Order: sequence, then C-alpha cells, then structure tokens
Amino acid sequence: MGPEEAERIELTVGAVAPGGHCVARVDGQVVFVRHALPGERVLAEVTEVHRGFLRADAVTVLEAAAQRVEPPCPYARPGRCGGCDLQHVAPEAQREWKASVVREQLTRLGGLTGAELDALDVRVAALPGGPLGWRSRVRYAVDAAGRAGLLKHRSHEVVPVDRCLIAHPAIQDLPLLAVSGTRWPEAEAVETIASTGGDVAVTAFAEGVPTPVRGPGTVREVAVGRDWTLPATAFWQVHPAAADTLVTAVLELLEPRIGETAWDLYGGAGLFAAALADRVGPTGRVTLVESAEEGVRAARENLADLDRVEVVAARVETALARRRITGPVDVVVLDPPRSGAGARVVRDLVAAGPRAVAYVACDPAAFARDVRTFTGAGWRLAALRGFDLFPMTQHVELVGLLVPAR
Repeated sequence: MGPEEAERIELTVGAVAPGGHCVARVDGQVVFVRHALPGERVLAEVTEVHRGFLRADAVTVLEAAAQRVEPPCPYARPGRCGGCDLQHVAPEAQREWKASVVREQLTRLGGLTGAELDALDVRVAALPGGPLGWRSRVRYAVDAAGRAGLLKHRSHEVVPVDRCLIAHPAIQDLPLLAVSGTRWPEAEAVETIASTGGDVAVTAFAEGVPTPVRGPGTVREVAVGRDWTLPATAFWQVHPAAADTLVTAVLELLEPRIGETAWDLYGGAGLFAAALADRVGPTGRVTLVESAEEGVRAARENLADLDRVEVVAARVETALARRRITGPVDVVVLDPPRSGAGARVVRDLVAAGPRAVAYVACDPAAFARDVRTFTGAGWRLAALRGFDLFPMTQHVELVGLLVPAR
C-alpha cells in the first residue's frame, strides 16, 4: 500500500513539470508536488491518489532552494486559491522554470533534438510592470452561498478573496461591495475588467448570460497605434503589454512585405490583421478567419477602415478544407486556442504554400505537438520567443517562426 490521501510524506523534490508542479518519488511512485522547488526537501500532504502517480502540496519546507521567496498573497498557499502556481518562486526563476517546461515539451512531444533546442536558445522574457497588478480581466466564481471568489486548485470549491494581488490596480480598488463583499445569489460568475483605454467594468453571469453591473458594456482597448472598441465580455489579452509585445514579435519574425498576401487565423477582433495590413500596404491583402460571433463582429467594426482586410466568419479547419480561403498566401499568423491548431489545420496550411508561419501559442504541449506535424511535413521551427504574459502562474506565451526546411 502506498501513501493515502491527506497523508504527509517527506520528499526530495526533482525537476519542474508542466502544470506548476515539480516531480518527486516515493517508494518508486511519481509524485507531482505543488508549492515546491527543485532540490528542496519538503513535507508534502497527498491531495490525490491515482494509479501510477500521486499529487501533493508541500506544506512544510525542510530545506529551501535559493530561489524560494515568501508568497506576497496570503491566499497563495496549499489548500487555498489555485490561481497562482509560482508565487513562492523568485520572478527570474519563474521565467527559467517556464523555459525548462518549454524545452522539455519540445523534446518529448515536438521531437526536437538537443542541437535544435540549443539553436533556438529558449528563453522567457519579462513584460513591463512587474509580477503583480497586471491582470486586466479577473473572473470570480460564485459559491452556493452567493459569495464571489477564486477556485482552489483542481477543484470547484470557491475561496472567498477580498483582494487578488495579480489583478490590475483598478480591479483591486473596486469597492468590496462590487465584488467579493457582496452576495450574488443569482450569479454563477462575476467578471471584472480594467481596459488599457481606462474603462472599468463588472459583469455578472447567470446561466451563461452576461448582465452589466458596473461601468460600460463596451470597453476601449489601445494597441498597435489603434483604438479598439469591444464588448466587455469579448476576448482580449489579459496583460496590458501583451498585445503590442506579441504583435512586435510576430512582425519581427515574419517580416511581411509590401504587396504580400497574409492570413490571420483564429484572428479574434483583428489585432494581428491590423498590423499585417499596415505592413503589406494598399497593394497587399489580409484575410482574417474567426468563428466566434462576438469576435467576427468586433473585427468587422474595428477594421472597417482597412479595405484590404477581409473577415471570414468560419472555423479555421472548415475555411481551409472547404476552400473558403485559398492560396497563394505569403505569410500566416496562427493563433489557435489552448488545444492547438491540430494536424488537419497544419497539413492544410502547409499545402497552401506560405513562405513563413508565425505561431502564437499559450500552451507549450499543444504547440510542441503541432511543431512535430510541421516538421513531419518538411518544415522546421526556425526561431522561438517566450514571454511571461502571466507572472506568478505556470502559464507562458510563445511565438514561433515556422518555415519550409528547404
């Protein structure tokens, strides 16, 4: 019999793993440990028992790593809020943690060799503003008692929170009556937004239907030298510096040229399409493909002044397979959801014959699997940049440049 749930075991912690864990072993069994660092000796409490592995929280640190710091938030502790995975890790070490995960996924799932990884020189860069006060969109869950809060790790249990330290200052400064100090008997979630244009909004959700509670229902964002008007509930990058950071990386890697044809796939409100349109000029063409109705509407409204941009309302795989969009195409921005683009999209994209693809990824595993499909089709990952768009969490954003191998 191995350790049981709630049992405490002493562990020596090994390498980092995806999901904000480190790997340890007890009696030959793998243990995924949160709130720990490689090299530490900890007393860990088992939180889940599975066939072949355990999950545990480090509740007492017996020998600390040099990179350990005191978490600034009182909720970032075992058994409490699960929103931040790495508050116990110094910021520079957080970025190296994330780079290690990217390298491991590209090796194990992407099939890259050590030499190929060395050539990429995988790093994760910090964004302006520091590790706290960056999150411009915070969604609070609501428990059965109508209290708003954040969820425990791998749980539907709501932890009432009076102040989230990674939230934008304008969200932190909302009166408590607007968020966690109020009962929300009819709501299942409450979303707060502090836009880059200065708008602050609170929206309640009941059975998936949004109801504005405070502030405007439409907010202004500022990026790539343009103003964007979006529904408060529409997707936008949660770090204030993210939009311009990602656009800069994409343009530097793709180097779009005057007169070229570009595709912006999974294009949302049109952030990359607007930047591409500027680079390809009046003789170029940009096609944006988006399936979400809210995103399509936002793209058409915000890009109405750019007659060289066409917005196609369709799923990307459908648009490619049914030839809603057709080549020739010169450059592509591929910004899929967390699950990745998938083999079918990658194969159809390769068949269209672009000279380069900029792949924007929020999940290293999905990205690595798609890289393997690209390489199997005769392409290569020529460059990779990592960005710490989500400090204090295990998440990382990647921008990769994929080109034909020959």
